[in-house]
Amino acid sequence: MQRAIQTAQAPAAIGPYSQAMLVPPYLFTAGQIGLDPETGKLVEGGVIPEARQALANLKAIIEAAGGRLEDVVKTTLYLADIQDFKAVNQVYSEFFPQRPPARSTVAVAALPAGARLEIDAVAAWI
Repeated sequence: MQRAIQTAQAPAAIGPYSQAMLVPPYLFTAGQIGLDPETGKLVEGGVIPEARQALANLKAIIEAAGGRLEDVVKTTLYLADIQDFKAVNQVYSEFFPQRPPARSTVAVAALPAGARLEIDAVAAWI
């Protein structure tokens, strides 16, 4: 039985999609960019604050589904500039300090709202 996950602790979807879909034992999140959930605007200051906000949004969605970041088994990171890889890794390691999930990183031409990165995740728990 699948269930859409929505939380006000993360930005509302900016299109016709859910923040996440729970299909036990898996949770599939939509991509998250550095939007502030209160203002709906991209946080300022570059890729590091954007990464921190995107990961906080991801965490809020996972927690709204009843999970934890430790339940994440796979992420995909989309970077508008591959030169941001090292800076994003520093922030990423703050959110996944132990047993980081498998991850793919892809350089892309552009992201919604002029974001510098986007991240999605698959989590699993029983």
